[in-house]
Amino acid sequence: LQKEKWMNVRVGDIIKLENNQFVAADLLVLSTSEPHGLCYIETAELDGETNTKVRQSVSVTSELGDSNNLASFNGEVVCEPPNNKLDRFSGTLFWREKKYPLTNQNMLLRGCVLRNTEACYGLVIFAGPDTKLMQNSGRTKFKRTSIDRLMNTLVLWIFGFLVCMGVILAVGNAVWEREVGSLFQSYLPWDPPVDSCLFSAFLSFWSYVIILNTVVPISLYVSVEVIRLGHSYFINWDQQMFCSQCNTAAEARTTTLNEELGQVEYIFSDKTGTLTQNIMSFNKCSINGQTYGEVTDPLGPQPKKLDFATFNPLADPDFCFYDDTLLEAVKVGDSCTHEFFRLLSLCHTVMSEEKSEGELLYKAQSPDEGALVTAARNFGFVFRSRTPGTVTTTELGRPVTYTLLAILDFNNIRKRMSVIVRNPEGRIRLYCKGADMVLFERLRPCNQELMSITSDHLNEYAADGLRTLVLAYRDLTEEEWEAWSESRHGADRATSCREDRLAAAYEEIEQDMMLLGATAIEDKLQEGVPETLTILSLANIKIWVLTGDKQGETRARDRMTALSQTRGDTTERWGFTDNGLKEEVEAEGTGGGGGKQLHCPPPSSFSSLMDNISGEFALVVNGHSLAHALERDMEMEFVSTACACKAVICCRVTPLQKAQVVELIKKHKKAVTLAIGDGANDVSMIKSAHIGVGISGQEGIQAVLASDYSFSQFRFLQRLLLVHGRWSYLRMCRFLCYFFYKNFAFTMVHFWFGFFCGFSAQTVYDQFFITLYNIVYTSLPVLAMGIFDQVWEIESFKDVSDQKSLEYPKLYEPGQLNLLFNKREFFICIAQGIYTSLVLFFVPYAILSEATQSTGVPLADYQTFAVTTATALVIVVNVQIALDTGFWTVINHVFVWISLGSYFTITLALHSHTLFQIFPKQFRFIGTVQSTLLQPVVWLTIALATAICIVPVLAFRLLKLNLTPQLSDTVRKRTQISLSCALQHVMSEGRLGARNWSRRSGYAFAHQEGFGELITSGKNMRVSSLALGSFASKHSSSWIDTLRRKK
Repeated sequence: LQKEKWMNVRVGDIIKLENNQFVAADLLVLSTSEPHGLCYIETAELDGETNTKVRQSVSVTSELGDSNNLASFNGEVVCEPPNNKLDRFSGTLFWREKKYPLTNQNMLLRGCVLRNTEACYGLVIFAGPDTKLMQNSGRTKFKRTSIDRLMNTLVLWIFGFLVCMGVILAVGNAVWEREVGSLFQSYLPWDPPVDSCLFSAFLSFWSYVIILNTVVPISLYVSVEVIRLGHSYFINWDQQMFCSQCNTAAEARTTTLNEELGQVEYIFSDKTGTLTQNIMSFNKCSINGQTYGEVTDPLGPQPKKLDFATFNPLADPDFCFYDDTLLEAVKVGDSCTHEFFRLLSLCHTVMSEEKSEGELLYKAQSPDEGALVTAARNFGFVFRSRTPGTVTTTELGRPVTYTLLAILDFNNIRKRMSVIVRNPEGRIRLYCKGADMVLFERLRPCNQELMSITSDHLNEYAADGLRTLVLAYRDLTEEEWEAWSESRHGADRATSCREDRLAAAYEEIEQDMMLLGATAIEDKLQEGVPETLTILSLANIKIWVLTGDKQGETRARDRMTALSQTRGDTTERWGFTDNGLKEEVEAEGTGGGGGKQLHCPPPSSFSSLMDNISGEFALVVNGHSLAHALERDMEMEFVSTACACKAVICCRVTPLQKAQVVELIKKHKKAVTLAIGDGANDVSMIKSAHIGVGISGQEGIQAVLASDYSFSQFRFLQRLLLVHGRWSYLRMCRFLCYFFYKNFAFTMVHFWFGFFCGFSAQTVYDQFFITLYNIVYTSLPVLAMGIFDQVWEIESFKDVSDQKSLEYPKLYEPGQLNLLFNKREFFICIAQGIYTSLVLFFVPYAILSEATQSTGVPLADYQTFAVTTATALVIVVNVQIALDTGFWTVINHVFVWISLGSYFTITLALHSHTLFQIFPKQFRFIGTVQSTLLQPVVWLTIALATAICIVPVLAFRLLKLNLTPQLSDTVRKRTQISLSCALQHVMSEGRLGARNWSRRSGYAFAHQEGFGELITSGKNMRVSSLALGSFASKHSSSWIDTLRRKK
């Protein structure tokens, strides 16, 4: 053995892995330090699941324990080509003139971590880019916002406009030189290189391109990045997005996408670890027609937690259950109850580790399986240990060892799992657990009555958002077992269609079973998930859940997270087969528990189906179906169906499929997408979406490292989008509109002046004003507005607009519709800028041409006109930004006054006597500004120009506010009215108290009895988000209904 870097690993190498090491390539397990060639891995980097999974070497190679024996290994592996299917592997090992089938259970995939195994030896099957992890990885893309792309287009248009203006003025120069300029040749000849009016026009064109270049907003990009940096710091500093439990703050990992947060239309979310805590608990069960579990009102008195310690010393102290009737049934020896928990203790793939006597640690491949085994443990049926051929339990204090004859493992098609065991008395029994619809079809006819009762219980559990399984068993004779065992071994040894043959063998034995009952497990959500999903849905954001979990548990989670809180409260699932689209749409009502079957019409009536289901259904698709839906001939139909539904849930999808779904929506809907996840299996999706958000959870930091934004709780997403995203979009749009306006107002004055100066490329303003206009005189106020502006004018120092953004989610829609900055808004800003330039040029031109000083000297000189126009321009653009600013801070005030003060200070200094003495050639117009600004007619001209520029804007905005108010205007008015009413109420209360100070309070006599005890008991305190979600589903006056009314 020798140490090598990952980059040097090649196919055919044998690698030794040690505990807690990452797997460097896709390996075939040859041998391990554990008995029977077992090893334990964690696959969080692949599927997001943090639970431990088991892999096993081929039996013939498990004895190759040391490096010497492995060095002599000369087997040959023939397998499938590289692919991205994480849950499948098909191959054959040829060794010692025999062949052995290989499955996914014999493989360690790159990205896994070896756990609780001292050493493991593996043969490299795929390395580098051929590994399944790399096959699922997406490419890193440079992300740009839609505003960036629009800005680039507009800048090109502006540059074309600049060229057009240059051509117009150049043509004017040629005409003027030929018609008028030729008359001045005797005493004002052309410069030596110029010999014709055409050449003069050519030079004039380039001169005007240089003079008018300020219309092209070069400084815009720098200002945009400064504003984005400020927005990113606001996200980082937001205390309401700080998780005290994790000590983790929100982080903006990029500064280029902030305004796009205000335009999101589709959210693609992982489930495990993102929406849920990945913590399962045994909640309810149905045994032989009797239901057990927590049935109390979440707002009522809480029952006492059962104490299992006195009954069972091996019980898990963290297990919670409240229904003592189930424990009594176990104690009195009810046979069905015993068989129920015996099944849970045997039918699983959980591994047990006993660190000390009675201290058990279960390692389950899925959290729900661990919850079921833990439940059986607490009720007296304790799973202790297993070997490849035995399962040891403790049943009500008595150790029992069962012979494990076969495991019929779970897959997404079978939707069930079975084990066949022989008890110490020699009786052979098959135990099975799985989905209700699958197991009900395989029961004996005598179970009809029990099946009907259990089905009703399952509907109740599903309505509560619980994950359900049905349990059944079958007794086998020795002859039946022998015959079936031979059939299964034949299917297992098959080299072609092995999976289909095994499935047929499993189907043969899993028949004529007896029903035991059903289980219901609660997958705990993260805090605030239902509320967040509801609010985002009311903001017209469509939410797609892309998860690697099973379909049944994901549908239950859909109900709990309020994803299907549509008016019809229905769920729709499309099935796709290898032959094409399976024409079936299953819709299951979440409100009453009853379901209905809808069959797809022929393609000719597909549009009518879309009209019927629009907004009323949630689409549920599994990974196998999704593979066909993503094919080129089906993708448009899939997109049309999915986008017509309120929510979409994709189950059992691979990381690559997650990215493909995101790319599909980006391709066909042209909408802004956001992907959020917490594991390495979400990296491709995060990279593909316009915006990637990483949850810093229990599955590593790969998602965070690949993301654009990160935080620790899903509930922070509503604040990121509805507050920070909306503000960033609003501020950026106002900034861009104002920036284009002020640049055109400034530059177009040169254009008009060209018609009055013989098209000689003479500037209106002096060179220092041109240099400092965008740098000093107008830069700070627009930056302040772009960084600090909000929507509402707040009457007090307390900022409540972020609360209003969450209270009224519909305020988010202007960003989705791109209403605040688009090509139409751009042309409006340009038109306003051109109008302002016309006023700033022609009003001073008309007035000053006839005006005189108090001494009678005419004011119609170039410097007076330039100073008047420049002063009016600075005042107008600062007044305009004052009108555009919706939220004033001290910084806004300071920046506006600094801009005005700096203009007058610098302008007076540049025309002072001191600078003239130091630089007489550069500052020749001494005293011009002082003389101009002392003239009353100049200030009257500036005031008139300012009024003509600003009054139409005010009138237009006032008419728009009264005739076509936006939602933000309505909310602002409602807020002001409520504040005014509250103030009047407080004042009237104060006057009443001052007038009737001797009157006794009527509170104690008017108040209802019993609230004191209610408060001290804590029953009226704030309930958890889960209880709140349950309460909301039962009461029409819930917070969800309130939000919908506001919508």
